Amino acid sequence: MTSLDKPTQDTTQQQDARAVTEAALFEAFGGVRGMVETVVPGLLFVTIFTINKDLHWSAIAALAVSLVLVVVRLAMKDTVKHAFSGVFGVAFGVVFAMFTGNAKDFYLPGMLYTLGLAIAYIVTTLAGVPLIGLILGPVFKENLSWRTRNPGRKKAYAKASWAWGLILLAKCAILFPLYWWADTAQLGWVLVTLKIPPFLLAVWLTWVFLAKAPAPIDVFAEMEAEEKAEQERKAAAAAAAGEHGESAGGRHRRDG
Repeated sequence: MTSLDKPTQDTTQQQDARAVTEAALFEAFGGVRGMVETVVPGLLFVTIFTINKDLHWSAIAALAVSLVLVVVRLAMKDTVKHAFSGVFGVAFGVVFAMFTGNAKDFYLPGMLYTLGLAIAYIVTTLAGVPLIGLILGPVFKENLSWRTRNPGRKKAYAKASWAWGLILLAKCAILFPLYWWADTAQLGWVLVTLKIPPFLLAVWLTWVFLAKAPAPIDVFAEMEAEEKAEQERKAAAAAAAGEHGESAGGRHRRDG
């Protein structure tokens, strides 16, 4: 390899690592389609409520479109975890709003979930097990190997988890005062507006941190290699035992 080849190879490896990171983030967080499925029910709810101030029709429409999104996923034999999470979130909001009779309570379960998630990101990072690493570890096929065997990657996961936690806390700092002071339509439009930008910022920062981190350790490949090596050892031992048996048989015939 010449001195000119090495930078080219390093650049290619970095590009490959970034491509893998991008693909993993899209898989973990649902990509563009997942974002659309997250926004549409709330957007429909606030749009209908702004027009007619009818809690029941707004809630029914939001729940119906969530179910349609799941059906479309099922029909296309696609991953449904993001759509199902959307259905459950909308269903909790509908039940809560119907129970209290306050349309703003449609948004409260999601806001509490966001707050809880922000706290989880921060607490797990302080505990040395950053949540983003727990989420992305299986996607990268590294599981928890980053905790003890890949300190550079653990540091990147910690930075990403801090970013997620602080961004979500900032979002909550905007939404909860509005829950108390603004009307339903104002809260709804602000919440819809804040659905995508903070999420994209957190994902982008995660990508930046992980793209500069060491490559993940593929523990599944290691397990397969160990199993293959064990099988080869057993086969070699069996072959050696067979050869020993044949040589012993030959000596017995000669002695006889």
